[in-house]
Amino acid sequence: MGLRIAVIGAGASGIAAAARMRAAGHDVQVFEKAARLGGTWRENRYPGVACDIPSHLYRFSFAPNPDWSMEYAGGAEILAYLDRAARDLGVAGLIRCGEEVRRAALEGRRWRLTTTSGDAGAFDLVIAAMGVLHKPVLPAIPGREAFAGRSFHSARWPEDLSLDGLRVGVIGTGSSATQIVSAVADRVARIALFQRTPQWIFSVPNRPIAAAKREAFAAEPERMRGLYDMLGEAMNGRFAAALVGRNPEALAEIEANCRANLARVRDPDLRARLTPDYEVGCKRLVISDRFYEAIQSPAAQLVTDPIERIEAEGVRTGDGALHALDVLVFATGFDTFNFHRPMKVIGRAGRDLDDDWAGSSRALRSVAVPGYPNFFFVGGPNSPIGNFSFLMTAEAQVGFIAGLADLVEAGEAPRLVEPREDATQDWNARLEAAMPGTVWAAGGCSSWYFDRSGKVASWPWTYEDFTASLARPDPAEFHLA
Repeated sequence: MGLRIAVIGAGASGIAAAARMRAAGHDVQVFEKAARLGGTWRENRYPGVACDIPSHLYRFSFAPNPDWSMEYAGGAEILAYLDRAARDLGVAGLIRCGEEVRRAALEGRRWRLTTTSGDAGAFDLVIAAMGVLHKPVLPAIPGREAFAGRSFHSARWPEDLSLDGLRVGVIGTGSSATQIVSAVADRVARIALFQRTPQWIFSVPNRPIAAAKREAFAAEPERMRGLYDMLGEAMNGRFAAALVGRNPEALAEIEANCRANLARVRDPDLRARLTPDYEVGCKRLVISDRFYEAIQSPAAQLVTDPIERIEAEGVRTGDGALHALDVLVFATGFDTFNFHRPMKVIGRAGRDLDDDWAGSSRALRSVAVPGYPNFFFVGGPNSPIGNFSFLMTAEAQVGFIAGLADLVEAGEAPRLVEPREDATQDWNARLEAAMPGTVWAAGGCSSWYFDRSGKVASWPWTYEDFTASLARPDPAEFHLA
């Protein structure tokens, strides 16, 4: 008969989880808070939005796409791919859109879910695939609500907005801000980029994929598999390994690229203000071959004086200058340690996951948490969200959860599978001991890789280590009841 499984979230990881569990014969229901699937690619629709992972690597291994039009796909194209994959994999019909899960509580041997529509029933197993880049963070700047023009987070871009001829301000310097400035600098009256910390920017040209190549991929799918493997090796064996101290030669090459890119800035003062004082890779690397050209355009201004307050007319900086604006964009990132919130998760003996994770989030192998049997995460604590293609890591975690589902289903009735506390403590001690060897810990910066307790909360080893750690569950690490 299979298990009754709830998947929370219909972004890329939720689609992967639902497809795998459906293929295994389980009864799957997907709950999505929004009106349609898509996750971060539904939320982010600002001008210039694109993936910083090559298109032919940023896809499900089991759903190749010969039709990518660019080497680095734009957000709308990725969203269309997810739509198509969900239909082709039989997942689209399993999604209950507009139903946000507000509460998941363990009752006996099953999880009861409550959504915005009420009681959603009981499930043998729950997979939280809610993503990490979907809870916008707004800065605590005095007067933020006083602005008379249009203001919004970059992930809440108004569909009816045209920036042509307007005075635009962008607060933030990460990937979103870089993409926005690059996309609109040539059509606004003025754009002011308010920078607190400069970023290292890696230059890779984003070229169109020729129609002949797309036709060849469609005719010979093995070509796509070969490209997928090659890109994966380049990403994981070089870039990702460099960040965790396993490939210093690759890290030196990345730094050389970033410095050569920065050298394109002609004005010495502007170049100095755009130069970071921390090691390359310490923050998530920004990918762009257009930003430095855009920030040097006549309409662009880099503002490095601290913001004092926001006023009705614009942004007032510490030097007393008022930067008059029509539109103000907060490209200020996301709460990457939100994981399950605002959903309440109540586990064994009334344990509340908010309380257990009040100081720092922890899990066994990023997937399972003591006290919460049969409740598993895709993209949980210490997932490598900044190292590898998220779709590759999600697939690996979904495969591990599929193995846990097999353990749940192994008895005459569904069992409770819960990570042992000692195994979880040992796992997290190993993670913490390995972290000083990474560029995030040693690179001299602060970033969204640091959790609320000040610990780096990413993956400190290679991709091969990651997949090996999730090859199959070890029953000795779990209580089976």
